[in-house]
This record gives sequence, C-alpha cells and structure tokens, in this order.
Amino acid sequence: MLAKIQKWGNSQGIRLAKSLLADARINVGDEVDIRVTDGVVIVTPEKRIRGRYKLEDLVARIPRGCHNSEVDWGEPVGREIW
Repeated sequence: MLAKIQKWGNSQGIRLAKSLLADARINVGDEVDIRVTDGVVIVTPEKRIRGRYKLEDLVARIPRGCHNSEVDWGEPVGREIW
C-alpha cells in the first residue's frame, strides 16, 4: 500500500486505511509505539488487553494487605438469575 506524507497545520501525517489498521489490530484512539530502526519507521500497538489500562498496572496499585470481602447486592430484581 502506498501512502503520501501530508501536512496538517505544523505537523505531518499519514492516513492509514481502516483495513490496514484492522490487520494490525489497531483501533482509533489506541496508543501505539513508534520507532525508527535502520531508517525504517515501525508502528506497533501498545500491549493493552482492554480499554485504557493494563491489568498489571492496576493490580500493582492495590495496597499490600488489602483483603476485600464478598459484597451482598441484595435480592434479584427483574429477570436476573442468580
């Protein structure tokens, strides 16, 4: 696939086809790592499982010795099945 570098304000950019992003498993709003190796620009998706956060980062923020108990949310409402 050929693309052209274009100027947007004071920046330059490349438009990427939706199918190309889908093949790379990159969605709009995802963070990517961009680096240059031997004159080649490499764009790789940031290793995220879901959403904006890594599970490892969230778990690391749990204070040591934190033990939570089961929460009783009350009786089922509507068509809930417990």
